[in-house]
Amino acid sequence: QEQPIESGGGLVQAGGSLKLSCAASGRTFGSYAMGWFRQAPDEEREFVASVSRSGAGIVYADSVGGRFTISRDNAKNTAYLQMNSLKPEDTAVYYCAVGRNMYASRLPANYAYWGQGTQVTVSS
Repeated sequence: QEQPIESGGGLVQAGGSLKLSCAASGRTFGSYAMGWFRQAPDEEREFVASVSRSGAGIVYADSVGGRFTISRDNAKNTAYLQMNSLKPEDTAVYYCAVGRNMYASRLPANYAYWGQGTQVTVSS
C-alpha cells in the first residue's frame, strides 16, 4: 500500500462547499477503512470522518455531522469528503488515511498510511 494522495483543497467563503478526494493505490484498497483527519495551526490533529471497507459503516466527528459526507468508490480506489456549510473554524490541513483493518474508526492509531495533506481555508 502506498501513501494516499489528497486533492481538492482551497479557499472558500463561509457557507460554501468543497469536495476533497483521496486517491490510494494498491490492489487492497477495498479491504480497509478510510479516514479523514484535520489539523489547524497550533492544534492537535483531530478526527473528522471515517468509512468502513464496504461503505456501510460511517462515523463523523460531532463538529462536522450534518455538514460533511464521507464516501468511497472502491472501483476507483478513491475516498471523498464532501464539505458543505463550511465555517471559518473548519480551516485546517486535511489528511486522508488508510486503515489497518476494515472498520471505521476515530482513532489515529488505527490508520497505517497517511497522505501529505491538503489545505482548506474558509474565510469569514
